[in-house]
Amino acid sequence: MTQCVFCEIVAGRAPATIVREWHDALALVPLGPVVDGHTLVIPKRHVADFGEDPDVSAATMRCAVELAAGDRPMNVITSRGREATQSVFHLHLHLVPRAENDGLALPWYSGHARRRK
Repeated sequence: MTQCVFCEIVAGRAPATIVREWHDALALVPLGPVVDGHTLVIPKRHVADFGEDPDVSAATMRCAVELAAGDRPMNVITSRGREATQSVFHLHLHLVPRAENDGLALPWYSGHARRRK
């Protein structure tokens, strides 16, 4: 069985730059942040993704909202499944501060025209 890097961080066995801690979640700086202020919010309890446990997902989002308070433009991004770009199978929310013309493309924008129905 593969060890979960986020569970290892929660347990204190892996290094991380912790931004904030709640009784049920952690906010940390990701490896390779895409912009200054890029933060991950993870539940302390292992759940694979936002569909596994609605209560954990909602509590994690509550923590993300506390960090994102104010009027700064920001994306909140999470994924479910490898096909949806999930690479770590422990629920995590990306808080990505945005600025006009920052050049960041949303992960689901491919540059292709929309399909006709």
